[in-house]
Amino acid sequence: MKRIFLIGIVLSVCSSVFAQEATRPEGRGRIRDFGICPGIFHPGTWNAITDVPGVKVGHVTLIEGDNIRTGVTAILPHDGNLFRKKCPAAIYVGNGFGKLAGVTQVRELGNIETPIVLTNTLSVAQGIEGVLSYTLNLKGNENVRSVNAVVGETNDAGLSDIRGRHVKADDVVKAILSAQSGPVAEGCVGAGTGTICFGWKGGIGTSSRVLPKELGGYTVGVLVQSNYGGILEIDGAPVGQRLGQYSFKSNVENPDYQLNPDGSCMMVLITDAPLDARNLERMAKRVMMGMAKTGGIASNGSGDYVIAVSNCSENLIDETTDKYYPTLLHNDAMSPLFEAAIEATAEALWNSLFMATDMKGIGGRVVPAIPIEAVLQAMRQ
Repeated sequence: MKRIFLIGIVLSVCSSVFAQEATRPEGRGRIRDFGICPGIFHPGTWNAITDVPGVKVGHVTLIEGDNIRTGVTAILPHDGNLFRKKCPAAIYVGNGFGKLAGVTQVRELGNIETPIVLTNTLSVAQGIEGVLSYTLNLKGNENVRSVNAVVGETNDAGLSDIRGRHVKADDVVKAILSAQSGPVAEGCVGAGTGTICFGWKGGIGTSSRVLPKELGGYTVGVLVQSNYGGILEIDGAPVGQRLGQYSFKSNVENPDYQLNPDGSCMMVLITDAPLDARNLERMAKRVMMGMAKTGGIASNGSGDYVIAVSNCSENLIDETTDKYYPTLLHNDAMSPLFEAAIEATAEALWNSLFMATDMKGIGGRVVPAIPIEAVLQAMRQ
């Protein structure tokens, strides 16, 4: 019966698989479409986390009636059985006001054994249930008795009826089964459907960097779920201040202005560089530096988490063997990867803003998309 359950889900997502290739909203685009090319390293083919070979991303977007604006995003580090071929992994907590499931086992063992799922705060339980259903029904997992599901979240209650808990375990399985390589839909999709960032509409964003051959030629990809506050900067320009929309404005300029700096940001980094959990955690710390480049401050009420994974094929962990012989980079080789992580994170976060559109949600609230032309004008100043 479980096999039939999964087959039914596969059939039900066939029509939605191509939704990830959604037509770009009119007037919107990624920051490079507008001549903003941050950093020194070049992106990969798709400028997405899927530039890392083997990585796939799937979304399920839930927009219904006037008050459901939520969803699920699933990231698969490789396209095999993750439970049988675990990936070295680390988790870094920038600020711990959040509900990240699976964190302690990843930290203890230094690996990850499931897809990474992102959703809303009150749907973490459904995320776990969906990951369990997917993992337990994979061929080769018939005798599995323990699964460490990794599920992250941000709170989309500003636009969605979060108490209704509209995300179901089936939605999580659909997101995993619909995951693809290639271009990744961004903005108001999946887990980013109802998020808000710097007072504008946030969402899903992604970017990548490929190191020059003399630095190893490795690829670093980042995917984010942006839902945080602070004082927006884009490629060094104080855009938030110039547009008059930033946290603490009520204290320094306009007593009537309110913009809560709290929120959350989930950031997932995957690389094909041969790294262990220790150096992946060092990369994860640099991802937070990428968030800082956007003006994020990891406020008291913000859950800011980084999940860092290496899917280097020769280092996948097969626990049926007696010993594990990974090939690892020296510490001295890490600095270019640190720079790539910072650049890809910042660009992914900016893409999440640029690709989002106006969203009307619960209670009739409308959160506008960031005004791109005004941003460009502010940057020209």
